[in-house]
Amino acid sequence: MLKIGIVGARGLSTVLGFRDIEGVDITALCDLNEDVLKQYSQKYNIPHTYRVYEDMLDSDIDAVVIGSPMQCHVPHAIAALEAGKHVMSEVTAGVTMDELWWLIENVEKSGKVYMYAENYCYMPDMQVVRNMVRKGVFGQVYYGEGEYLHELNGLFVYGNGKSSWRSYWQCGKRGNFYPTHSLGPVMQWFEGDRIASISTFSPGQHYVSSKISNVRLRQDDTTVTMINMESGGLIQIRVDCMSLRPHNLTYYQLQGTQGCYEAPRGLGDVAKIAVNDGDPNGFREWKPLRDYYDKYMPERYMKATDEQKNAGHWGGDFFIVQDFVNAIRTGCKPEIDVYQAAEWTAVGLLSELSVTNGNRLMEMPKFRKNMPLSEQIIKL
Repeated sequence: MLKIGIVGARGLSTVLGFRDIEGVDITALCDLNEDVLKQYSQKYNIPHTYRVYEDMLDSDIDAVVIGSPMQCHVPHAIAALEAGKHVMSEVTAGVTMDELWWLIENVEKSGKVYMYAENYCYMPDMQVVRNMVRKGVFGQVYYGEGEYLHELNGLFVYGNGKSSWRSYWQCGKRGNFYPTHSLGPVMQWFEGDRIASISTFSPGQHYVSSKISNVRLRQDDTTVTMINMESGGLIQIRVDCMSLRPHNLTYYQLQGTQGCYEAPRGLGDVAKIAVNDGDPNGFREWKPLRDYYDKYMPERYMKATDEQKNAGHWGGDFFIVQDFVNAIRTGCKPEIDVYQAAEWTAVGLLSELSVTNGNRLMEMPKFRKNMPLSEQIIKL
């Protein structure tokens, strides 16, 4: 039996996924809030609860899901690895560049599985588009785009009136603080490629505080980051958690030499592609992406049970958990490993330096195994 512990209530999004895998059980839950512990341990029948994280690590669990606030991700991951536990971490991987070096070193030293829980990569449409890219439907992909537009103004203060962690580690910073939902699926279209450099732009701050909670913040109203790939490809990502606007968390766009893809924008729009699939004018007409599901949707998605589809993020929360468990059991590389986690997270961290220094071009470190200390630097 593979025993799982969860730290932070946000990690409970994985519960239904773990529960649907034979030989896996969630046996422990850790959170500082006693009311949360009582509520969710009863709801999900989790037998052991902890307020002290180290106490949970001293138990007989085999793996930890880290769903704590983002500034706790690396400290919690390192403690788990040192305790001999496998780790699946929510996004982002860390909040400083130094943390990324520490994380990589500890994963390598531990020999345990570390998987980055970027579940947007697992959404069914993203899986279909990724399959189409792999099979050459779009030709050579040279441009990708992602947007995460998620107005957060109601989340900067807790119910008791105290400032939440989001007012510091998210919107208390400048730059693209939360890049990987936008970036992860797009990076998978550039499989085998790496980021060479980034530059971040913003229109500035039109408000000095949250429009709802009146908390003073440093985040720009919108940030746009341009990413140069080593291959010459180009990626653009936009993150906006400040502007008063409807949410649009999952907009993506792809352009290749033989076609393109666009996610829906809202108001009845649908995911769509235009490709040169034998018809010389085919690239001029949109077709619904769903017309290609039967041919390009991964088989496990097509055969998913209702319980698996209901795990969250249109079934993605089941399949990401399935891949984590499979990596533990087989010793194979996790689908999104620590080096990818570091590279995708570093886009946001470097963007802070870029946007505060006149949109300066920032070189991306080459994250890889046994990376020498001399390369664990930020080049200016």
